[in-house]
Amino acid sequence: MATLQISSSLFRSFFLTLCLFVIPSLSSDSDPLQDFCIGDLKASPSINGFPCKSAVSASDFFYSGLGGPLDTSNPNGVTVAPANVLTFPGLNTLGISMNNVELAPGGVNPPHLHPRATEVGTIIEGSVFVGFLTTNNTLFSKVLNAGEVFVIPRGLVHFQWNVGQVKARMITAFNSQLPGAVVLPSTLFGSNPEIPNAVLTRAFRTDVTTVQNLKSKFMRYE
Repeated sequence: MATLQISSSLFRSFFLTLCLFVIPSLSSDSDPLQDFCIGDLKASPSINGFPCKSAVSASDFFYSGLGGPLDTSNPNGVTVAPANVLTFPGLNTLGISMNNVELAPGGVNPPHLHPRATEVGTIIEGSVFVGFLTTNNTLFSKVLNAGEVFVIPRGLVHFQWNVGQVKARMITAFNSQLPGAVVLPSTLFGSNPEIPNAVLTRAFRTDVTTVQNLKSKFMRYE
């Protein structure tokens, strides 16, 4: 019996030690194998980004596309200037990107989500009401002013609304070179092919006339 107890104790110790070595190796990213990999946008992307282009210059590491002012004269009163791998190939394989977001007074960045990234942002100008929803439909929100920062957990629906009297501007950053964006209004009412009216009328507890009216506002819009 004593031998059995000792063997059991040794097995538990061995199993715990094994877990300590195995778990970290499964939970961390691999070390990069090169200093950088400027994306060749003419090639087809793979799972982790674009192939590296062979000829590299200093200009590949700098980008001037986040400047403004931006034209916000659209139905939502918001315009986004992205710095992701598609506009700034120097970000390829680095897992980061940024946006310059400008909102006209009363402008709304409509409810949307980023399937591949957490978002952090800082207000540069104006006053912005920022909110996000958890998976149990709890809303977390606050009015932020210049210099204040927000974070949106990955994949959660969120929005921004300019509640001030002047144009608002914010810079957002993502832990993905191409975070993606699912804009709920245009996704639901402007899809191609269309979502069947029967699905939308049942989901939104409304009628076909209302659904068709909404579709007419979003088709070919975003």
